[in-house]
Amino acid sequence: MMETAEAEPEYDDTAIRFLEALWGDGYLSPGGPDEVDRVVEGLSLSGKTILDIGCGSGGITLHLIERHGAAHATGFDVERPVIEAATQRAAARGLADRARFVQAPPGPLPFADSAFDVVFSKDALLHVPDKDALFADIFRVLRPGGVFAASNWMISHDGEPSPDMKAYVAAEGLSFAMASPDRYVQAMRGAGFVDVTVRNRNPWYRVVAKGELERLKGPLFPSVVAAVGSAYVEKNIRTWEAMHKVLDSGEHRPTHLRGWKPDAKG
Repeated sequence: MMETAEAEPEYDDTAIRFLEALWGDGYLSPGGPDEVDRVVEGLSLSGKTILDIGCGSGGITLHLIERHGAAHATGFDVERPVIEAATQRAAARGLADRARFVQAPPGPLPFADSAFDVVFSKDALLHVPDKDALFADIFRVLRPGGVFAASNWMISHDGEPSPDMKAYVAAEGLSFAMASPDRYVQAMRGAGFVDVTVRNRNPWYRVVAKGELERLKGPLFPSVVAAVGSAYVEKNIRTWEAMHKVLDSGEHRPTHLRGWKPDAKG
């Protein structure tokens, strides 16, 4: 997804193997293809060009082509291991001509103005600290009349996180720059987006995450340990337990976002 430059990858081969065991081949965030479908519900993607920001190992990018009929999809990520995995996955599925994967350091998106009909992102924008610059850049690469549709992990409020939230973020050990739905909406509207909508997914993920933890402790445990080692799995079980507290309190708020770039005529 999108993290600090020059550091060791946060989503290395071990992380990829672990998260795909939990969430499905090519998926580094929860809900698999069904949750992707909910993010783009009601949108026609057929024949469109799509940018997937924080594409991870490519499962979602390819799903947008295979299930939703996108003419071409570009996956973008700052980390090389996931881009390499995504490129191999596209070739294996015969989609190398309709999908490309681009790796670049954090900063402005390396794409031309008005290059895409749709910008999509799944649980990656939480890694980007400057929300205003982020949405100004997303707005820039969208064509007039284009749509931004995303899911993202958020905190329910701005200001100081609770001790439980701080403990969860520390357990993750990732570069989270979480903000509230209100802060995201403010950044989107400031960039020029109209018809901005948010959808709280905390009730859904509270249930899903309980199932993930049960699977990690139970039926998945032997195979995941074989893939990544017991210490790694035990660490993630502790992380999931910490996450449960902030999901149950409502402070951890997975949220869907959507907004439109006005048509040139408007």
